Amino acid sequence: MAHWLIKSEPFKWSWASQVAAGAKGTHWDGVRNHLAKLNLMKMKLGEEVFFYHSNEGLEIVGIAKVIREAYPDPVANPGEPWVLVDFAAVKPLPRPISLREVKATPALAKMALVTCMRLSVQPVTDEEWTLISGMSGL
Repeated sequence: MAHWLIKSEPFKWSWASQVAAGAKGTHWDGVRNHLAKLNLMKMKLGEEVFFYHSNEGLEIVGIAKVIREAYPDPVANPGEPWVLVDFAAVKPLPRPISLREVKATPALAKMALVTCMRLSVQPVTDEEWTLISGMSGL
């Protein structure tokens, strides 16, 4: 199974909001970047994602999982190819991992969070997942 990272501005949708959505989870909307959309479309049921607070906090704060694979975004204009994926919170990281820490870790230098900072939906390699999980205390 693949791993991913999704970004959200906490004032719009925070980790606490995701946790409050409970087991029913919520859809991930607002993606209007084609590469991010393609990443959403690759996600499979049960795959885990890091939840990252962007703009405020700048840190990986939790783990969520895919509970519904990509489906058409009902608010997209007709003919636009945008999709939604549903996620549910799994658990918070014991210790959030800041962007500064990620950038300071040589083994993470090629991580999309470093190389494609603006991309809101990113792949995470198995090695990156394991390293960040360990750094957080999981």
